[in-house]
Amino acid sequence: MIYFTSDLHFFHDNVIRYANRPFSDVEQMNQTLIHNWNQTVSSQDEIYILGDITLKGPDYANQILSQLHGRKYLIKGNHDRFVQHACFLSNLFEWVKDYHELHYQNNRFILFHYPIQEWNGFFRGSYHLHGHQHNHADYNFQNLGQGLYKYDVGVDANYMKPISIEDIIAFFSMKEI
Repeated sequence: MIYFTSDLHFFHDNVIRYANRPFSDVEQMNQTLIHNWNQTVSSQDEIYILGDITLKGPDYANQILSQLHGRKYLIKGNHDRFVQHACFLSNLFEWVKDYHELHYQNNRFILFHYPIQEWNGFFRGSYHLHGHQHNHADYNFQNLGQGLYKYDVGVDANYMKPISIEDIIAFFSMKEI
């Protein structure tokens, strides 16, 4: 299975308040995010992280990423500077990019950390997956109602866990009901 997530912000105290996350402290947040990830994603699954794993640096990134299941791909966000450090274990990712187009069952998915107004295939039914804004689930429903195939895969919009490609396709198929 293929999964997506973003804006985990491990070890980031201020994101709890900023994004109105339901945690009392960063330790509870980290443990919940790790648990939810590993309950959702198996070691055989692929997971695309659309940015902002941690602001704390390569040692923290290495510690967290080594605990998370799945074959990981990173679309860099504005807080992923750790990938540039020599002590970061780059083998924790299959690859690291700024942007990626994923093709799956005759669908095109545009993966970018930032939300954009139009994307490759915008008028031909391609999906734009992003993070960055720390939206809640209502944002995705608003896009659905407007006929926009734009989806925030961040944990704040997806019950603090990764979301599968199948669930995203099913979500947008509700528009046709």
